[in-house]
Amino acid sequence: MKRNKQIFLQLALATLIAMPMLAVIIDHFSETVDLQLMLLSGINPLMQILIGLFAGIVIGHLAFFISTRSFMKPVMKKYSQLFGAFELNHSEMIYVSVCAGVGEEILFRGALQPLFGIIITSLLFVAIHGYLNPKNWRISIYGIFMTIAIIGIGYMTLHVGLISAIFAHAMIDYYLILRMPRDADVDIISNPHLIENEDITHE
Repeated sequence: MKRNKQIFLQLALATLIAMPMLAVIIDHFSETVDLQLMLLSGINPLMQILIGLFAGIVIGHLAFFISTRSFMKPVMKKYSQLFGAFELNHSEMIYVSVCAGVGEEILFRGALQPLFGIIITSLLFVAIHGYLNPKNWRISIYGIFMTIAIIGIGYMTLHVGLISAIFAHAMIDYYLILRMPRDADVDIISNPHLIENEDITHE
């Protein structure tokens, strides 16, 4: 299990490094993208941080509320077993959340949003995370909410600044990981076919 945890933490680090590198490459070849301007523009950085944290808490709370409804129980069970198996401590929760917030927002909001616009970038973001699944109506309901939330973060980036989006994303992830029930009775990491089990994903 420690090996799986280390792989998970290494993937978080890869997100922090690889996605901004990809954003820099896009910036280099695109006249539309200006990462430096995106990072430096917007309102006062401290206000961006406070607004981002507040938005992240609100979105995280609403996302958790939806995910804990009775009809979402099979989905919650799957993810609680998954994250419970990693046995992340508090520092690791923060680490994973910050890696995702910084890495993904610099790429999606800093580089892709100026190219494709807020709506398409948001749909792409949610789809890549697997939350829009036509074979699983439960996760798609959650995905619809997250799409609306991510669109909101896109507009927040536009009017408040990219730093606010980074902190909002990190706070959402941290809030959800922190409140995720720890249920590792079934070792999904060692039995990945259970994730696709009909009783879990489609009942």
